[in-house]
Amino acid sequence: MKNETANSRRKFLQQIGATSLLASTPTMATLGLSANAEERMLNYEKKITSNDKIRIGVIGYGVQGHFDLRTALKVPGVELGGICDLYTGRIENAKEQFGKELFTTTNYQDLLDKKDIDAVLICTTDVWHARITVDALAKGKHVYCEKPMVYKISEGYPVMEAAKKSGKVLQVGSQRVSSIGYAKAKELVVAGEIGELNMVNAVYDRQSSIGAWEYTIPKDANALTTNWGKFIEATEKMAFDAKKFFWWRAFKEVGTGVAGDLFIHLLSGTHFMTNSKGPENIYSTGQFSYWKDGRNLPDVMSGVLQYPKNKDHAAFLMTLQVNFISGTGGQETIRLIGSEGVIEVNGNNITLKHSLMPEAPGFGGYDSLFTFSKSMQEEMQKEYDAKWSSEQRKRKTKEDIIFKAPAGYDDHLDHFTNFFDSIRTGKPVIEDAEFGFRAAAPALSCNESFLKKKIILWDPIKMKLK
Repeated sequence: MKNETANSRRKFLQQIGATSLLASTPTMATLGLSANAEERMLNYEKKITSNDKIRIGVIGYGVQGHFDLRTALKVPGVELGGICDLYTGRIENAKEQFGKELFTTTNYQDLLDKKDIDAVLICTTDVWHARITVDALAKGKHVYCEKPMVYKISEGYPVMEAAKKSGKVLQVGSQRVSSIGYAKAKELVVAGEIGELNMVNAVYDRQSSIGAWEYTIPKDANALTTNWGKFIEATEKMAFDAKKFFWWRAFKEVGTGVAGDLFIHLLSGTHFMTNSKGPENIYSTGQFSYWKDGRNLPDVMSGVLQYPKNKDHAAFLMTLQVNFISGTGGQETIRLIGSEGVIEVNGNNITLKHSLMPEAPGFGGYDSLFTFSKSMQEEMQKEYDAKWSSEQRKRKTKEDIIFKAPAGYDDHLDHFTNFFDSIRTGKPVIEDAEFGFRAAAPALSCNESFLKKKIILWDPIKMKLK
């Protein structure tokens, strides 16, 4: 029965590869991604021996901590070894979910000291990411750290060094870099399907209170139940503020706003699809449009980033946008625009539309020709007709390409599968410490640009501020 299931799934994925790519070119491996999807899905069916088991601990059991743990436990052989959170209500929630015997703590060091834990998921506020990551690696734990990898650019260098020194796997949690849709877009860019890349428009809009991070605050929230003294050990001293604890993304003292939450998805995805090392000029601006709830980071923000030419791509301009009160109802789209077409990436589905220039230059119509004397017009028309054929004057056409991920496909699950596969086999992850830093630095620079009202200069090769 199991073999029949695997065979039917294989056939289904081959059909996906054959039918969802409506057009192809000789340079494209049309079934390449179907094979990858099949391989990943079949991996989930393999038997896991006791030697393959990986026990994980979760540090920070809020919204993302719940989502990450739920997905991680779908990968066979992964077991929960403990949960850490500062809020007592979440500790209680963890025990209600997994039993009273589950190891829980409000001190992440206790979790790192457990020898039966192989890896940790760091899902805390941004301001704690670097400190816990370095401590976890020093304790010999593999690390899955939520994005952004660091809260400040200066923290990136010790984190990268700690990852290199430890020999352990560090993967940053921007799951879209593991998407089969993004992999197909990357393939199309590399194949030259849109000509020479010159611009990327990236948008991540929302229109809801939850989307704007106004999460429900529990009635028992106070300095004791949230372990506030521990919470602010990584910050300057602050009086207890329930919003800063539960709505932390909106406050620069502990979070990184839309730049660190959503710009970074757009940046990491674009860097993956274009093989880019990062921008050299970064400018951002924003405003407080609607969610005037005490937050000190904008609810509407845009960025303009200039990417230099390198061996993998031409120079291109990138625009970033997040609007938390968007009349669109919300959208997440990356448009890769080239000289011969555009790839539109919507989640894991992509559409490529071609637009090719004619070989002949423009002549007549909305042109200065009609402003010349009649004799000059006739003379130049004859010369043009003699030089360029009717075929050379036409725009060339090329069929569109559509790729759709299989129904139920989950890039979050793929990202965790890649993480655990790397622990088991030693194969490198896509979003390692260096990749994570190359995405985090421009995102954090957008905040710096907004706050200081200046252009930030970045060296994408040396990974240093200029």
